[in-house]
Amino acid sequence: MANKLQATMVLDKSYQISEVDQRIYGSFIEHLGRAVYGGIYEPGHPEADEQGFRKDVLNLVKELQVPIVRYPGGNMVSAYNWEDGVGPKEERPRRLELAWRTIETNEMGTNEFVDWAKKAGADVMMAVNLGTRGIDAARNLIEYTNHPSGTYWSDLRRAHGYEQPHQIKTWCLGNEMDGPWQVGQKTAAEYGKIAKETGKAMKLVDPTIELVACGSSNTDMPTFPEYEATTLDIAYDEVDFISLHQYYGNNSNDPANYLAKNMDMDHFIKTVTATCDYIKAKHRSKKTINLSFDEWNVWYHSREHDEKLEPWTVAPPQLEDVYNFEDALLVGSMLITMLRHADRVKMACMAQLVNVIAPIMTENNGQSWKQTIYYPYLHASVFGRGVSLQPILSSPKYDSKDFTDVPFIDCAAVYDEQGEELTIFLVNKHLEDTIPLDVDVRSFEGYTIKEHIVLEHHDLKAANTKDTARVTPHTNGDSSLADGKLHAQLHRTSWNVIRLHKTKTNES
Repeated sequence: MANKLQATMVLDKSYQISEVDQRIYGSFIEHLGRAVYGGIYEPGHPEADEQGFRKDVLNLVKELQVPIVRYPGGNMVSAYNWEDGVGPKEERPRRLELAWRTIETNEMGTNEFVDWAKKAGADVMMAVNLGTRGIDAARNLIEYTNHPSGTYWSDLRRAHGYEQPHQIKTWCLGNEMDGPWQVGQKTAAEYGKIAKETGKAMKLVDPTIELVACGSSNTDMPTFPEYEATTLDIAYDEVDFISLHQYYGNNSNDPANYLAKNMDMDHFIKTVTATCDYIKAKHRSKKTINLSFDEWNVWYHSREHDEKLEPWTVAPPQLEDVYNFEDALLVGSMLITMLRHADRVKMACMAQLVNVIAPIMTENNGQSWKQTIYYPYLHASVFGRGVSLQPILSSPKYDSKDFTDVPFIDCAAVYDEQGEELTIFLVNKHLEDTIPLDVDVRSFEGYTIKEHIVLEHHDLKAANTKDTARVTPHTNGDSSLADGKLHAQLHRTSWNVIRLHKTKTNES
């Protein structure tokens, strides 16, 4: 029988989902493992600057063009006293960090992280402790960071060497408060009340801020999505976003099923969106709550290793997943999924940025390198700015253990009208075959192919190390464009970025 694998698609500049909020390409730095100590901050390293920040890591972060970074947690924030991390370093206390059972030295804190973020070209998404603390600590922190001067906390910041306020605009009201692993776990009603009152106080200090309420820790929580509904029912008027967290793994070594897991992410987004809109209707509100997918990634490789770590050490190697090629493919599909929901997913944070389930790895006093997942994240962030288009895609499908009717082809497209560029992101999930793709792009008259980037490898388990970069992209993609039709050969298990731009014609 002839091979019937064939995909077709229509892209029209009028079929628009939404402007892509650049914050969808955010990331996350928690005081966890070597994300901070040995990751972004390592005084004495050959590449350390005058503040102890690793310049090699900063360069890799700047290449990603990360627009916003969530800090300082994560589970860690639920027992964190922010005051421990400001003022003279020699006076800062060492604390037991309960979430990850380590020693926190507090060498890095709020001011230092703001400095690092500025050097990285990123804004800060700051989280407040709603586990062991609440309204008072949060209002003091935002007074410290955002109020100009003339009060106790703002003048304390100035005494610490920061004359101008930090003007942090995005704030998380706690973290995963539904989780039994959380210090200070709360029911939805308990959390909704503290989130509402804390948010109210914070907006009295600075009415210009945006607030992110905690949603469920993941879709497997028994209270999902009731937790979101109850929380928003109580705190709707005070908050602007609801958070989503989700990690995926391939413990059963079933690549076909693994690569389909972004379908679960798609369902998660749709369910939370519907929940938000139900509460909007219930409240007869004109305000729309948008989504902050502020923890997402692949995470499963390091779990067995981490169970053997000794507690109460400083910056142990926790959650240091070594990512392989199939992980990069799923990360690409997850990015595509969020772009397809750009009308509601306005912020997202790949968790995390350095060493801890991260695209960037380092060795202490040594080098840094790019993991496989770095590349789809890079391509989406750099080329995925503009308007997310609605592709009309017809793709062959397959069934897997947990999913039915899985399209072999995942696709998102972003149109940069000002730059006159169209970028098409594609994943071919077929484990064996190339799939031909025909795309109708007649509305993009005068456009030509600028480049076709491909990330592929014959071994799904191939990974990058400090010594060998086995998985890297190339620009030898097989595509052509003529008479408004784009023809591409999408190689088996590949991530593709096809960039079109309008060619300049010489006027006579």
